[in-house]
Amino acid sequence: MATNKKLEFQAEEVELADFAKALAHPARLAILKILAQQRSCICGQIVEGLPLAQPTVSQHLKELKNVGLIKGEIEGKTSCYCINWETYDRCRQLFEAFHLQLESGRGQTQNCC
Repeated sequence: MATNKKLEFQAEEVELADFAKALAHPARLAILKILAQQRSCICGQIVEGLPLAQPTVSQHLKELKNVGLIKGEIEGKTSCYCINWETYDRCRQLFEAFHLQLESGRGQTQNCC
């Protein structure tokens, strides 16, 4: 039986990796920028602002929604999305802590390569 090796890592590392995976595509970064520029939920304008087909944009929105970076509601054929700022703050906190942890070891290593 296969086991999920993710469970062998610290919860914060798994959570950060999930955020990193969700952010690892330029379309998803562009979607977040579009959403951040608006003061309300966006429905159709996301597709208009990207050089991608609607089904492709929907897949990217799904990935962002799966990790909680965006919230959305579907009303009939219309879907409205906005940034989930609480989750965004958690994502930012995890990345900042990770960077600080790496930086703390910067002066302790010799030139290795």
